Amino acid sequence: MPPAKVSPGMLGAATTPPHIATLVFLAGSAVMAMNIFLPMLPQIAQDLHTTPAITQYVVTLFLAATGIFQLFIGPMADRFGRRPVLLAAIGVFVAATVICIFATSIEMLLFGRVLQASSAASMALSRAILRDLYSRSKAASMIGYVTMAMAVIPMVSPTLGGLLGEACGWRSSFVTLLGVGIVMFAVVWFDLGETYTPSQGSMRAQMAAYGSLLREPMVWGYFLCSSFASGAYFAFLGGAPFIGNKVLGLTPSVLGAYFAFVALGYMFGNFLSGRCSERIGIEPMMLYGGLIASFGVAVSLLLMSLLTPHATYLFLPMMLVGVGNGMTLPNANAGAISVRPDLAGSASGLGGFLQIGGGAALATLSGLLITQANQGMPLYIIMFFSSFIAAAIAWLMYRRSRSIEGEQPG
Repeated sequence: MPPAKVSPGMLGAATTPPHIATLVFLAGSAVMAMNIFLPMLPQIAQDLHTTPAITQYVVTLFLAATGIFQLFIGPMADRFGRRPVLLAAIGVFVAATVICIFATSIEMLLFGRVLQASSAASMALSRAILRDLYSRSKAASMIGYVTMAMAVIPMVSPTLGGLLGEACGWRSSFVTLLGVGIVMFAVVWFDLGETYTPSQGSMRAQMAAYGSLLREPMVWGYFLCSSFASGAYFAFLGGAPFIGNKVLGLTPSVLGAYFAFVALGYMFGNFLSGRCSERIGIEPMMLYGGLIASFGVAVSLLLMSLLTPHATYLFLPMMLVGVGNGMTLPNANAGAISVRPDLAGSASGLGGFLQIGGGAALATLSGLLITQANQGMPLYIIMFFSSFIAAAIAWLMYRRSRSIEGEQPG
């Protein structure tokens, strides 16, 4: 679909499609908002006089709100265009980050975190913009390359958050996010011209388009596969800080550094998606990714249960979970937004809701079940079954796609 024209002369407002680096920054910044403060969760609990279980909601409420935001962001972007929705969402993110910086209670911090979930627009719409610009298979490759590059940000942000927290306190992580939000607004303003011609219907009609999406069996397959695959990772985000601090005795900066192993694996998986998706196909890449992730969790479970628990037994096998997700998610996302290209924004938003909403549920479950006594074993069980179910769905999707190809004439 040809890009819509943007009115010239608006203080340097962009009128051309964005550079890939802009989409990398947008998607990576949203992930940074999710995990920069993870090593400091115990310090947040102590400073705001609450329990570790309540502090976990700093992660899980953000994930849940992110999913809900995406339900509306997608249709709004199809109705009004990618650019204005992104600018409005980033403005809300900046205001919410100020609330988090000055939070004097856990309730105030959680309120700010819910509003910070407006950063979901950066993740959902970066995928939709790529689909605006590229074909189905090419979009899968480009999503892989973008997420490979952006994986550098979540790789270093927990380490940065741990170092900042030890030096300046946990609020310094949110000060960093405030600066990122301001830069993000400027980047969108000056580099991201509109890539989509907005629809002329009402928002009610746009929201009703979800009904037609949900009647597409292939859409459900892609959504469920990505939801279970990402659920394993989000469960890890919910449980790993507790295990690292209470079971393994890691300091925030060391814990943050270990998170880099998972991000490295995710980067490599995205590299494989970028190189191989066009040649191998979307569904086989999803299947291989789910199997690799399942194997990684199984190895970590065996090592942590049979040997004396150690950080390398937790984080090194989890690199395979990162590899698997890096293979599964770009392809599942590209497949979902390609079933109905005219509703790419809505599909991306709905997929994000299911993906992150499911992840929030699994993160909450893992946070509730793990204790020092069970040394986090429920986390591994949740992650294994989540990854294996994703692989099983990918297999069914592969069989269905082969069947559809066989039915086509010629």
